[in-house]
Amino acid sequence: MTMERAQRFVEALSRLEENGDVDSLLELFGEDSQVSNVASHRTFHGREGAREFWREYKGMLRQVKSTFRNMIESGDRVALEWTSSGSAHNGAAVDYEGVSIIEWDGDRIARFYAYFDPRVLGLELSRGIAQRSEPPATAPA
Repeated sequence: MTMERAQRFVEALSRLEENGDVDSLLELFGEDSQVSNVASHRTFHGREGAREFWREYKGMLRQVKSTFRNMIESGDRVALEWTSSGSAHNGAAVDYEGVSIIEWDGDRIARFYAYFDPRVLGLELSRGIAQRSEPPATAPA
């Protein structure tokens, strides 16, 4: 079975993470798409909503790289198991993992939803407590 749609998404996400190219990712989304994750209090609608969602994702981290352990494609559904690593704007290391479910309508994404533990990401972003984070510098007395 082909993994063409899963691979197209992974490649577009990689371009966003590496150089901020949001347009490659937006080309995959339908006009009536829905985008969200467990940490968001809202659902983003359409391509402009997808643009806002992915800009927030990229803007939240100074650097990020996602790697994929499992990609499952069945009919119009794709499940991606991933780990994202990088650094926050405060220098804290960030490592979190989750699963994204993508529902396709033909060649366009109709719905994207990511599941992960938002507490882990929030603590890493605010306190720099990822296992590989450097301890915060102390001010001279």
